[in-house]
Amino acid sequence: MKKSKLKLYLQILLSFMKIGVVTFGGGYAMIPIIENETSKNRKWISSGDLLDIVAISESTPGPIAICAATFIGYRVAGFLGAFCATLGVVLPSFIIIYIISIFLKEFSSYDIVKYAFTGIRAGVLALIIKAVVSMFKKAPDHILAYIIMAVSFLLVVIFSTNVLVIILSSAVIGIVASFIARKRGKEL
Repeated sequence: MKKSKLKLYLQILLSFMKIGVVTFGGGYAMIPIIENETSKNRKWISSGDLLDIVAISESTPGPIAICAATFIGYRVAGFLGAFCATLGVVLPSFIIIYIISIFLKEFSSYDIVKYAFTGIRAGVLALIIKAVVSMFKKAPDHILAYIIMAVSFLLVVIFSTNVLVIILSSAVIGIVASFIARKRGKEL
């Protein structure tokens, strides 16, 4: 392997480690830092390229920051570039969580830690409820959507139905209902 390629892989790894260690708040909070590092500082991609990468990352499985890092790394240096970028963006969080887990196990019996986690759980629950309300507001304003939502909720909560079955069934119902509505000359 050429020295210049090795240097590029190391730059990709370190750049994305820097992004991973300084960013809090999830993938969307990382986008400005990714843009600053990869577009402005390193000139690996253009700002327009980053918009395309973010759009692709939103439509692929996994956290947006990891998907974006993988795409950027691949564009800059192929498969090994993608590996270095992905490793770089994930490694700081992994190390931090590992260290916290060591101390958490040791300190979990302290009342202050128990109280802190009670507060954290309440905060996380509030964020989940906010996401549900936000998604509900964006849901199609159609009776079928409300029926699918209510039945899905009941199947999951009361009967512990597998979530994958719910998602696939909901998709099939939506496709069939759209097909029937179009045959009748209507829209859902």
